[in-house]
Amino acid sequence: MPFNGEKHCVGEDQPSDSDSSRFSESMASLSDYECSRQSFTSDSSSKSSSPASTSPPRLVTFDEVMAAARNLSNMALAHEIAVNENFQLKQDALPENSLAGRVRHVVHQAFWDVLESELNAEPPEYEHALKLFEEIREILLSFLTPGGNRLRNQICEVLDTDLIRQQAEHSVVDIQGLANYVISTMGKLCAPVRDDDIRELKATGNIVEVLRQIFHVLDLMKMDMVNFTIRSLRPHLQRQLVDYERTKFQEILEETPSALDQTTEWIKESVHEELLSLSETALTPGAENSSKPSLSPTLVLNNSYLKLLQWDYQKKELPETLMTDGARLQELTEKLNQLKMIACLSLITNNMVGAITEGLPELAIKLKRISAVLLEGMNKETFNLKEVLNSIGVQTCVEVNKTLMERGLPALNAEVQANLVGQFSSVEEEDNPIWSLIDKRIQLYMKSLLCLPSPQKCMPPVPGGLSVIRQELEVLGSQYANIVNLNKQVYGPFYANILRKLLFSEEAMGKVDTSSSTN
Repeated sequence: MPFNGEKHCVGEDQPSDSDSSRFSESMASLSDYECSRQSFTSDSSSKSSSPASTSPPRLVTFDEVMAAARNLSNMALAHEIAVNENFQLKQDALPENSLAGRVRHVVHQAFWDVLESELNAEPPEYEHALKLFEEIREILLSFLTPGGNRLRNQICEVLDTDLIRQQAEHSVVDIQGLANYVISTMGKLCAPVRDDDIRELKATGNIVEVLRQIFHVLDLMKMDMVNFTIRSLRPHLQRQLVDYERTKFQEILEETPSALDQTTEWIKESVHEELLSLSETALTPGAENSSKPSLSPTLVLNNSYLKLLQWDYQKKELPETLMTDGARLQELTEKLNQLKMIACLSLITNNMVGAITEGLPELAIKLKRISAVLLEGMNKETFNLKEVLNSIGVQTCVEVNKTLMERGLPALNAEVQANLVGQFSSVEEEDNPIWSLIDKRIQLYMKSLLCLPSPQKCMPPVPGGLSVIRQELEVLGSQYANIVNLNKQVYGPFYANILRKLLFSEEAMGKVDTSSSTN
C-alpha cells in the first residue's frame, strides 16, 4: 500500500526462478542429520519433545488449549506468508442468493435510503452524513505512515467534524465539496490498480451513490494495504521462519504434551519397516552376520518423508509437524499420481507400438497432452478412472492410426488395438506391474532428491521410463525437496529426540538383537 502520495503496484504476485529457489538454497544438507550414535543419545534436542516419558500425564486446562491453538494459528499464518509467494488476503464475498447476503443487502440499502431522504429534506439533515465523514477521516488517517504529517494535518483540517457540524447547523456545509476532497485524497493514497475506481467515483453525480462507492473503494484499499504489508514482511519472515516456527511449536508442545503423538507414530512406522528390511537382509544366504544391523537416522527420516507421497490425505491424519504444509503436500501428491499414470500409459504405448511410431516425437507429445487433459481431476472420488483409461486407449489408437496413414503405413489391426485398450484399462487394478514399476522408479528419484543439498542446481538423472514426464517431475521434485528440507530445518531437534528414543533406547536395541540372533 503506498503512502504519502506515492503509488505502488498491487498486482498479482509473480514469483521468479530466484524467488522459488530462495528457500532451497538455504536448506541444510541431509548430511547434517546423519548424526553419530553419540549425538542421538545426548539430550541436545528440545526438552519437551520426547515421545515417551516416565512422568504421569498432565491435565491440560482450557486456557492452555486455547493458547496452543493461538500459537498454531500464528505459526501456520507465518509459514504460509513466508513460503507462498502468491499468498494474499481477499474480501469475503457472501453468496448472492444466500440469506446472509440478502439480509446484508437489505440493511445496507435501508441505510442509504435513509441518508438520501435526510439530504433531500427541507431543511437537510446531516447527522448521518457527519458520521460517515468522521469514519472516512479515520480510515484515510490509518493509511498514513508516521511521517506523513503534512497530509495528516490537511485531512484533519478539511474533515474536522466540529467545523462540519457548525456549517451544517447554519446550512452552509458543502457535502459534494467534501466528497470531492475525499476522492482526491484517495487518488493520492491508492494503488494504481484502483485508478479506474477513482475515475468512476469522480464521474458519479448522485452524492449518496458517491458516498456509498467511496466506502466500497476504501474497503478495497484497506485490503490492498494489508497485502502490501504482507509482501513487505515476507523477506523478514523468510529469514526468521525457522527460529520462529521452532519456538512457536515448542510453546505448543509445552501447552499440549501430546502434540507429537502422530509424528512419533509416523516415524515409528519407518523404523519398524527398516528393522524388518535389515532382518530380511541378514537372513539372506551369504550375508554378513557378524555385526548387529544398525539404522541410519537420516534413512529412517527420509523414508518417513517418502510415505507422504502415498498418503491418504482424506482419511489419514498428517503428522503434527507437517500440518502447515498439508495442502501443498496433498496437491503435490495428486499431481504426482497423474504423472505416474501418464508415464504408465506412455510405457505401454512404447512397448506395444513403439517400433511402428519410433521417430515421431510429435505423436508422443500429442498422446501425452490427451492423457493429461482426460486425467485431470483423477484424484476425486467421483472420477471414473477405468472408463477414462478406456477412452484414452481408444483415442490413442485413433491418433496412432491417423499418423500411420498420413505416412502411407498400414493402420494397427483390431487385435493390437484391443490389446492396447485392455492394458490401459488394467493400469488402475491393484498390483498392476506397470504401475508398480513406475511407482518404484519415481520413489527412487524422489529419494535421490532428498540426498541433494540444492535440488534446483543439480537434479539427479531421471530413471528409465520417466523421460516423458521428466520436466514436470523435476518441477514437482524440486517443490517436494524444498518442503522437506525446510521442515527438517524447523523440526530437526524434535525429530532427533524422537529418533533417539526409538533407535537407541534399550527396547529398540533389544529388537535389533532379537533380529540378529535369528541368523
